[in-house]
Amino acid sequence: MLSGLSRFSRGKEHAIHGGLLLCALVSVATTAGIIWVLTVESLRFFAEISPVDFLFGGRWAPLLEPKSFGVLPLVCGTFLVAGGALLVAVPIGLGSGIFLSEYAPTRVRSIVKPILEVLAGIPTVVYGYFAIVFVTPKIIQPLAPNTDIFNAASAAIVVGIMIIPTIASLSDDAFRAVPRSLREGAYALSATRLEVSTRVVFPAAMSGVVAAVILAFARAIGETMAVTLAAGAMARLTINPLESVQTMTSYIVQVSLGDTPHGTIEYQTIFAVGMLLFLITLTFNIIAQRVLTRYREVYE
Repeated sequence: MLSGLSRFSRGKEHAIHGGLLLCALVSVATTAGIIWVLTVESLRFFAEISPVDFLFGGRWAPLLEPKSFGVLPLVCGTFLVAGGALLVAVPIGLGSGIFLSEYAPTRVRSIVKPILEVLAGIPTVVYGYFAIVFVTPKIIQPLAPNTDIFNAASAAIVVGIMIIPTIASLSDDAFRAVPRSLREGAYALSATRLEVSTRVVFPAAMSGVVAAVILAFARAIGETMAVTLAAGAMARLTINPLESVQTMTSYIVQVSLGDTPHGTIEYQTIFAVGMLLFLITLTFNIIAQRVLTRYREVYE
């Protein structure tokens, strides 16, 4: 009987192992398929358009005459919105992380953290409409009356609100990973709680904080619907956040609506832009993972 139970147990373990391996292979195959499609279609695009003109051109108008395929306006709009989002999210997110790890009692923490993370579950299209009906007319336009209804500033604000949970949660984990002995040593030297938080815990958790900010920045770069609704569809090379801009993701949405014929150079632009966006996001994720790896090595 023991032998039969042992064989059954081993068979069950093998089945679980096989199921988990299948899930991992599906993820890998899906990623490989996406990369394959992006690569093939991008190569067809670059067979007709010079990569130099694409990467360094200052005018993006693939759907209008005369056609131009310089992606810099889209890149500029993307980083303008993502950079503005960081200006909103980093102070609030880090402040929330410090409060949760250093100040909040256990009961308060158990209530506040789930509520904070609810922000990540709100549909992004809701944030987009929130920017149009409230952020721009009620906050930005009273301060700057000439602001466009669609503008980079409102998109940056709502995207910043969206990535607050990412920064707050990851920085909270980084702060809590700092050894208790460092805090106790600082308290033994008569440091206040604020001094311990800002001069001991924060510097010790800097690698984790940097990784949290980088991951949030990558999340902001890839945001689609909120930016499409709030920032507009005017691809222009500008650093003025009060003007309408177009990001790489919002352009992909615009062309993917079905009005562009399949197989044309205009259709293939979405894959070229998608490949560039993929490479940018991949770069930031690799940087974040390396920072996190270094951070874990310090305290493990």
